[in-house]
Amino acid sequence: MRDPAAPAGQLEHAAVFYAAEHEYLDEVLGFAGAGLDNGDLVFVAVPGPKLGLLRDRLAGWAGQVSFADMTQMGANPAWIIPRVRAFIDANPGRPVRYVGEPIWETRSAAELCEATRHEALINLALAGVPVRILCPYDTARLDPGIIANAEHTHPVVIRGERPRPSPAYTEAAMFPAECDQPLPSPPADAAACTYRDGLAQVRAFTRDHASKAGLSSRRADDLVIAVHELAANTLRHTSSDGTLSIWAVPGEVVCQVQDSGRVSDPLVGRRRPAQVAGLGQGLWVVHQLCDLVELRTGTDGTTIRLHMRLSP
Repeated sequence: MRDPAAPAGQLEHAAVFYAAEHEYLDEVLGFAGAGLDNGDLVFVAVPGPKLGLLRDRLAGWAGQVSFADMTQMGANPAWIIPRVRAFIDANPGRPVRYVGEPIWETRSAAELCEATRHEALINLALAGVPVRILCPYDTARLDPGIIANAEHTHPVVIRGERPRPSPAYTEAAMFPAECDQPLPSPPADAAACTYRDGLAQVRAFTRDHASKAGLSSRRADDLVIAVHELAANTLRHTSSDGTLSIWAVPGEVVCQVQDSGRVSDPLVGRRRPAQVAGLGQGLWVVHQLCDLVELRTGTDGTTIRLHMRLSP
């Protein structure tokens, strides 16, 4: 791979497209190796099987390369930016290269959408930070729409040639249109209630229906805390009722909170907030506790959907 050139002190975020293992290794190892030769620190977060491939080939660089399994680190895509930011902050003054592969073919449709939103948000979260990011995309296994979205969320693309600016990238439209639509309505058989006060009732409603759906006691506790935080935000930041819905789908429990408020910070919940009470603190807790969080906000209000996987 030709080493992408970025202005000193600025973020570079590139998508590289590959269709075979040898292409993957050439591109990723070329990117990592160029940094290692210059004394950069390298952080590699890719899905498990690929992690083993890269770890074997970078074994001689102990102390300069860190690894993480993206299926764990990024199971909830909202966990990725805080982890990368923490790595950068733990190494002040050191050039950093990050290989991040948050999208793979077995992710659910909701996960793919949130991972795509993550790819857009990392441009905002790390703007002005001197870090180079390479995101591999498997064109042989991923839907063409996912590849098109990658061109939308990455300022630089690499496709068997020198890095070039992506003509589809624009800061004005942060998210691809298909990943910024309102969430579909809950199913007709979802349990629902409205609230304006009485957080104890909200907690009891959540626990009862989560337990009936098969969520373990510990995970039900996590969901109750998350819903409490969202309902408390409704009371704190709006003057109208909130609506809580909960339902089960194969393999998980889904819970949705909807109110008339609007979230102005697109990174809320995806970066560690100051240790003060408020919207950012509550949504940080929600993102840390849940397996997936979908947030859509606008002039008509805010909808936040929480996913909790059932135990095997």
